[in-house]
Amino acid sequence: MSVRTIAFNKPYGVLPCFTDPAGRPTLADYVDIPDVYAAGRLDQDSEGLMILTADGALAHRITDPQHKLPKVYLVQVERVPNERAIAQLSHGVVLGGKRTKPATVRLLVEEPSLPERPVPIRFRRHVPTAWLEITIHEGMNRQVRRMTAAVGHPTLRLVRIAIGAVRLGELKPGEWRDLREDDLTPLGRRPRAS
Repeated sequence: MSVRTIAFNKPYGVLPCFTDPAGRPTLADYVDIPDVYAAGRLDQDSEGLMILTADGALAHRITDPQHKLPKVYLVQVERVPNERAIAQLSHGVVLGGKRTKPATVRLLVEEPSLPERPVPIRFRRHVPTAWLEITIHEGMNRQVRRMTAAVGHPTLRLVRIAIGAVRLGELKPGEWRDLREDDLTPLGRRPRAS
């Protein structure tokens, strides 16, 4: 019997777990597959790609920063970052006394094509916004949000679009798809014997 691993597009406002005593929306509202759990977190106010798996070794490889698996985010921030802010994000910023590892940061020329969010971002008429693509190789708590805030550009919307070679693709919020063996091998899963 094969071990299920899926890619899930977590909607805004959904907790990255299967139960919540307060009754808030969770993964269980969207995924009805026994024995899978989240390989890593994506905060309630963030959106996008999560990998859910029943393979503990694979989950460890995805979440353990020693494997340096790239995670790619589209990030809407307040105001347009200048070259200095981009360089600070790229070289690492100090969060809680620890410098983040170097990141790849790109200011996007055009707004990415994303589904509308059910709760609009806060809008301030005299404060422009910009979109960044940020690739990190670690997973500190709320890292991307804390990084952009540290350089003076608070995050308004955050969407994860890739974990390693697995991309969000055409999945709409709340949808999931099974990952195939060729999706999982680049994440570090050993090919299964037939």
